[in-house]
Amino acid sequence: PLEMSAKKPVPFLRQVVPVRKKVQRDPRFDDLSGEYKPEIFMKTYSFLDSIKKQEKEMVQKQLKKCRNVEQKEKLQRLLNRMTQQERAQKKQQKLRERELTLKRQQRELAKQGKKPFFLKKSEKRKLELAEKYAELKRSGKLESFLNKKRKRNAIKDKRHLPSQKSL
Repeated sequence: PLEMSAKKPVPFLRQVVPVRKKVQRDPRFDDLSGEYKPEIFMKTYSFLDSIKKQEKEMVQKQLKKCRNVEQKEKLQRLLNRMTQQERAQKKQQKLRERELTLKRQQRELAKQGKKPFFLKKSEKRKLELAEKYAELKRSGKLESFLNKKRKRNAIKDKRHLPSQKSL
């Protein structure tokens, strides 16, 4: 800015050299970044899966060698987080594939001249549950899963019952 005399009072709205404000862009919400398509994203960054696998194996090796209790606990937490992320990613992938197959079926029916039919959320959930049931039956873990579910429901029911003190 210009140097001003100390003897004159400074005007209330003085002219200052305008400074260009930096415009910050968030690529998640900006149109310039394009549209997010999970299929393309997964194909582009598929190499990360192999890197993650290598890192997981490395952590497992470190966990076996480690003697320090705190370090071992830290590595165990990291390993658990990695496995959970992997599981969540697989689940997401299955969900995407299921939706893609449903879309393909709808396109085929539309080509044949039939009216498209879209599943409700509840119906999708039922299909998912049936698939989970079939998977558990195939792996032989159905009984243990159902037992856990029964116990969980029994605990919930117990909570809703009036307590003995109030009787």
